Amino acid sequence: MFRRVTRTVAGLFSIFAALALYAAAPSQNEPVLQEELPVFPTPGKVGFGKGVFMCTSAVRIETQGVKGPAFVSAIRDELKQFRTSATRKKGAIDLVLDSTVSIPREGYTLVVTPDQITVTASALPGLFYGKQSLLQLIRYNHGTIPACRIEDAPRMGWRGFMLDESRHFFGKQKVFQVLDRMAELKLNVFHWHLTDEPGWRIEIKRYPKLTTVGARGVWEDSTTAPQFYTQEEIREVIRYAADRNIMVVPEIDMPGHACAAGRAYPEISSGGKGRWKDFTFNPAKEETYQFLSNILTEVAALFPSPYIHIGGDEVHYGNQVWFTDPQIQAFIREKGLADEVELEHYFMRRMVDSIVSKGKTVIAWDEIVDAGISPDKAVVMWWRHDKPAQLRKALDGGYRILLTPRLPLYFDFVEHPKHVYGRHDAYTTLESVFRFTDTLAPMWKGREGQILGLQANMWTERIADERRLDYMTFPRLVAAAEVAWADPDQKDYNRFLKKLPVYLHDLDRLGIYYYDPFDPARRPEPWGPDQGATPPE
Repeated sequence: MFRRVTRTVAGLFSIFAALALYAAAPSQNEPVLQEELPVFPTPGKVGFGKGVFMCTSAVRIETQGVKGPAFVSAIRDELKQFRTSATRKKGAIDLVLDSTVSIPREGYTLVVTPDQITVTASALPGLFYGKQSLLQLIRYNHGTIPACRIEDAPRMGWRGFMLDESRHFFGKQKVFQVLDRMAELKLNVFHWHLTDEPGWRIEIKRYPKLTTVGARGVWEDSTTAPQFYTQEEIREVIRYAADRNIMVVPEIDMPGHACAAGRAYPEISSGGKGRWKDFTFNPAKEETYQFLSNILTEVAALFPSPYIHIGGDEVHYGNQVWFTDPQIQAFIREKGLADEVELEHYFMRRMVDSIVSKGKTVIAWDEIVDAGISPDKAVVMWWRHDKPAQLRKALDGGYRILLTPRLPLYFDFVEHPKHVYGRHDAYTTLESVFRFTDTLAPMWKGREGQILGLQANMWTERIADERRLDYMTFPRLVAAAEVAWADPDQKDYNRFLKKLPVYLHDLDRLGIYYYDPFDPARRPEPWGPDQGATPPE
């Protein structure tokens, strides 16, 4: 019944021009899509048949091999907006979970005929993503879905987004909204940056001052009341994410970026003055290692994720005390370490072994490649785009790698020359996100198995509220999802831009404020804080 369609803009144009005749009339100002199937990210293989499936509230939803109402309820809610047709006699949506079919774990097939829609997967993650694609087809085509067949599976296993809540705290409800948008885009890892210089945001029952003292303040104001997640709230977020096929990975930063912990428990801090006061944990005290091991024991029990992120970056910015402190210098000599860099590596090796003993694998920034840690124990996040040699070294060392290059996957960089707030030393445009692996892929040719995936990171120094968070996230996160999911041979930036307005319109429906790449002036840049500054009236 179905024929394979060559995936080019030219080939799709005539098909969608015809299919548009069947589309329900959109509301005023709503984009009309004529040249691209409105599924995000772009699916792998797409073929088209004849006719359309008309969604109504009378459509039956059936499941095979699926327990629980979760897979059905979202579809039923979506169908309620379409009135029942008096002439419609049949129509069904079947969700089929069949472990014997030859479909990757996160893949699915979605078949639409005029009378039936069937989503098939071999595992729950794939069925979930098939359902997400179906919901998009229903919503974005206004209930009129062209007869088609989709065969889809992700390019990368790790498709992540990191939110920094140390600099600014956004709270559980905002995190829920972030997870909803991640799930729609088929992202599957939420990296939660919970500790850093401004604030410690996770309750540790053994050390209550981490939140009564360490959770005070935000990036531009150290006097604000403590803001943090209780362990029960953490569990709520983990459950919410799991229902959306998202793994939550915590980050507990060490040995640097430790100011919040040092304020709360100065006995495990290296001390220091001014900007770098308490920046590092004291690596020469056994009580420091016990303190961190106790924290990580609670974290390991709280998070089901097999991974714990421990940072490990930028220690040299704030470890000046190490060079003069008599106890630290004596510790270096006692352990036979060459210098302060070797002390940093010693610290990392001990903490990695502590985490491994708790049944977890370590993730750390790319500085960890130099610490002499077995690649069996750690995953490397390559973040320094200006140090490609560090990526090569990680590859040569046999490490599994997550691609998180600062440019273009740090979304605190501004998008437009007229933007006032945020990082201005470079721009991270929508197109740069979409294309970033195009030139990098030769670096890991033949070693693709070492590349676990990619991740966009949102650092929040200049992001104090939800409105600016959304503005800096969207639509760049859509482009990152496209890179992580879609087959490189299927990627086409012009085609991506043609269907993007459909997604942006849905953000309008949800009240999410975003940067408009088609008309930047239409949505002004929201305010972002500066050190010691207050919001404008």
